[in-house]
Amino acid sequence: MRRYFGRKLLIYGLTFFVAVTINWMIPRFMPGDPVSSMLSRANVAQPAAVEAMRAHYTAMFGFDLPLWQQYLNFWGALLKGDLGISIWLFPTPVTDVIVRAVPYTLGLLIPSILLSWFAGNRFGAFAARRKWLDNSVLPIGYVLTATPYMWLAILLAWALGIVAGIFPVAGAYGFDLQASWSWTFLGSLAQHWFLPFASLFLVAFGGWAIGMRNMITYELEADYVNYLRALGAPMRLVRRYAFRNAILPQVTGLALQLGVLVAGALVTEIVFSYPGLGHLILQAIQNQDFFLLQGAFLFIVIGVLIANFVIDIAYVLVDPRTRTGMGGTA
Repeated sequence: MRRYFGRKLLIYGLTFFVAVTINWMIPRFMPGDPVSSMLSRANVAQPAAVEAMRAHYTAMFGFDLPLWQQYLNFWGALLKGDLGISIWLFPTPVTDVIVRAVPYTLGLLIPSILLSWFAGNRFGAFAARRKWLDNSVLPIGYVLTATPYMWLAILLAWALGIVAGIFPVAGAYGFDLQASWSWTFLGSLAQHWFLPFASLFLVAFGGWAIGMRNMITYELEADYVNYLRALGAPMRLVRRYAFRNAILPQVTGLALQLGVLVAGALVTEIVFSYPGLGHLILQAIQNQDFFLLQGAFLFIVIGVLIANFVIDIAYVLVDPRTRTGMGGTA
């Protein structure tokens, strides 16, 4: 087992290095000049002052250095926990900006991923043994899983927000409120949270339900199921064994789909102007904020890698065949 997790850590370490390097390169291949964008927001009229400020900020952000030296300086600062200063919100550190946005993104991602996975698997397993449910309700799952996150978010915002007026369609809470632990603020927070959560939940729910339904159908036709039935085992016990075997590919699927779910959450935040990492990335792109873009991507990479590692550990715990293989038992 030590060798298994050591190999996994090495793979994740290399993945982290390559992903962070690519994330560092992406902003630098974007068109435009971040310092010019910063100066345009300052509205400085004197040309001499503009040039002096340009030289100052170019040297301060390190843009006057060769790319290879900027890359080495980036890793040196990263190892110290320094993500730089935000160009868009100068002189606020990037870490402070990201820390304010992370709770909103996690508040969407964690419930939508866990609840959709649990509910989708349960519903798919139930639909596999109910012919009328399989033929009537489950096709909705095919529609949901084929629906882009952004399109469903726009549809929910239009139907439940604009037309019905039930839920708000922008922000994380009422614009006339300030963050507090009052019931008024928490109620507004929940109302603004529901539509982004629902769009993420519904798309993922359809995919998990279809996957589990297909896996259960396959397992119920396996040889061990026929053997259990020949022994006179109750159907409830047979379905329990089938569900435990069918859940294993769904655990693997959770690891594979994690990046897609994160990307869907970022796009959904943009639709609802939800102040999470997705909205932050959009603002960083529009304002040529290299450091904020790098920091946001870095957090996403670290989060996805940690979640995948946790899923790897969970897979070892739920699949006895994996533990047997680690021990070298035939």
